[in-house]
Amino acid sequence: MRQFAVIGLGRFGSSVAKTLSEKKHQVIAIDPNEAIVQEMSNYVTQAICLDATDQRALKAVGIHNVDVAVCAIGNDLKASILVTLNLKELGIKEIVCKAQDDKHKALLERVGATRVVLPERDMGIRVANSLITSQVVEHIELSEESSIAEVIPPKDFINRSLREADVRAKYGLNVIGIKTREKTYLEDGKEYTNEIINISPKAEDIIKKDDILIVLGTNDNIDNFKKKHK
Repeated sequence: MRQFAVIGLGRFGSSVAKTLSEKKHQVIAIDPNEAIVQEMSNYVTQAICLDATDQRALKAVGIHNVDVAVCAIGNDLKASILVTLNLKELGIKEIVCKAQDDKHKALLERVGATRVVLPERDMGIRVANSLITSQVVEHIELSEESSIAEVIPPKDFINRSLREADVRAKYGLNVIGIKTREKTYLEDGKEYTNEIINISPKAEDIIKKDDILIVLGTNDNIDNFKKKHK
């Protein structure tokens, strides 16, 4: 179990804090708004009302003991930079920050952020990629050059092994998982679909109808796959 601190409890920060807590991690949630803190206290390990730009206040609540700190302040540029700097000076090794744009991202990285996310932009990219072609179910950018994508295998892949499909040689993509949907029936006759993910597929594994391939590769190679299988 890891310890997290989430600073800034807007929609993004609250979602992060609640999700981490649901995954059974210890979460300290921090915000200057007392009403928001009171509401969040029902979901996290500890909810604290304080101004995170005050380094002494952060240290007093023991934030330097957490494994990861998330600065979810996106709308106040000055505050997000000060908080990130405070977290860095308090010795927190992993600092994840929310940014408004690329310029904000660069500033946060300069003062100590180990990872910066742009939620609105990233979600826009994921939605756009899912709309481009029905072959792509999910698309997650790892960098400007590479991504992980969930793709629907073309018809000529069905009932063939990964070795026979030869995705790496034909498309330059590595298959890192296969998502399979299995239908079962409950005692009352209702249909239930169970999703199983094979995270270490072997060359002899067979690609079945309704499977989804999880592939890793350059964005160019993923785009080429899309174009060939529209």
